[in-house]
Amino acid sequence: MKFQLTLRQRGISDQVVLRTLEEVPREVFVENRDRAYAYQDSALPIACGQTISQPFVVAYMTEQLQVGKDHRVLEIGTGSGYQAAVLSRLCKHVLTVERYRTLADAARKRLEKLGYYNVEVLFGDGFDVPAGAGDFDRIIVTAAMEQIPDRLLQRLEQGGVLIAPVGPHQGTQTLIRVVRTDDRFERKSLVDVRFVPALPGIAREL
Repeated sequence: MKFQLTLRQRGISDQVVLRTLEEVPREVFVENRDRAYAYQDSALPIACGQTISQPFVVAYMTEQLQVGKDHRVLEIGTGSGYQAAVLSRLCKHVLTVERYRTLADAARKRLEKLGYYNVEVLFGDGFDVPAGAGDFDRIIVTAAMEQIPDRLLQRLEQGGVLIAPVGPHQGTQTLIRVVRTDDRFERKSLVDVRFVPALPGIAREL
């Protein structure tokens, strides 16, 4: 109840998003040592120097994405798999891309164990998603980009929505919401956030 109340007090009003966050067991996606803190509204460290975003940020980005049941969603930055798990309850299919093999493998096993079978975890470069993956109705980036690559924008279907934290890697970023209308990309600044950097390529270690 406190978890739900905190999200509502911070402005999350979409009942479907609130219910989904309540149903997805966040404690499974954090490190064992941090399970007691899983439902606190704070980011927590995970393997490979990455983090699991605070519940408010997950809820806010999900709400702003306006995911539909028939949508295909691309996520850049799998991390522990928590955001993908939330999205999987709201859409048809999630392709989530992770540059750290350790994280990708662990997230894949975790999601399969929980029965989230409409999530595909790809170990690869989020800046170079395979062309064969097609285009997407929604794209969410869960790591800080200094700018949104045009080739990522081009993967949006007409009417599609992309949300990404944009700004310097060391410092504060701003969540940007992009809507594709014909060949135009309408951008709107949302809230300030702090994310780990989105880096090109596959991580050499881990």
